[in-house]
Amino acid sequence: MTDKQIATPHHATFEGIRHVDENNNEFWLARELAPLLDYPYWRNFTPVLDKARTACQQSNRPVENHFADVRKMVTIGSGAERELEDVRLDRYACYLIVQNGDPSKPVIANGQTYFAMQTRRQELADDAKFTQLSEDEKRLAIRNEMATHNKHLAAAAKIAGVETPIDYAIFQDHGYRGLYGGMSAKDIHDNKGLKKSQKILDHMGSTELAANLFRATQTEEKLKRDEVSGKRQANQTHFQVGQTVRKTIAELGGTMPEALPTPDTSIKQIETVAKKLEQKKT
Repeated sequence: MTDKQIATPHHATFEGIRHVDENNNEFWLARELAPLLDYPYWRNFTPVLDKARTACQQSNRPVENHFADVRKMVTIGSGAERELEDVRLDRYACYLIVQNGDPSKPVIANGQTYFAMQTRRQELADDAKFTQLSEDEKRLAIRNEMATHNKHLAAAAKIAGVETPIDYAIFQDHGYRGLYGGMSAKDIHDNKGLKKSQKILDHMGSTELAANLFRATQTEEKLKRDEVSGKRQANQTHFQVGQTVRKTIAELGGTMPEALPTPDTSIKQIETVAKKLEQKKT
């Protein structure tokens, strides 16, 4: 059985237990999510719920907006009914739960990617300002965000033991190989038909940049969360995250990053045009 065959049922099942209320709001129930995440006993799952609530509070979001305590009647063996506590969760709450779950469970790793990616997609869809941007403006916005997160990723990698520039180049290459189906940074560079001085991130469309941003942010979080130590383990972590993001794109019906078109204009050209427009305004 391939990795894709293992991963796909998890994603299908996450959608399978998704509910939609009368106002078309999607939600999950904690007691249905727990066994799916390999927590057969509720008592073992409640600490994960508590950690997720704490993480929500620390991110300055109202916990009650994402974790709603509910009660439902269930039938017991005698045919009688009793009240059972449950928690109604939105997608962000599910994301926090899998982020705080046992990382040794394969389904947790799958859930982390699934809910993180879907949450990010929803955030972008809900951001009216972002959706109104042109493709070039989206590229510039994501590229700038990518530059910031690459700094955070480099810092996390250094703590893990990736210290020299050569070490970091190898580390980055592992992330690309995972996301691009084995292609190295040089392979991607050649595939785009770029000159030696041109950077591949400056010649990506918004969709390809978003996939790489997701790879970078999730690798940074995993390096920290799993307390990864040593260059080899850091490289493997970056490769695995890239590979998992690739699987998720496939399962969502997306186009593989290496098959996406290379824009005619570079980020630097977009920046030059934007600066000229600003100068005209002043």
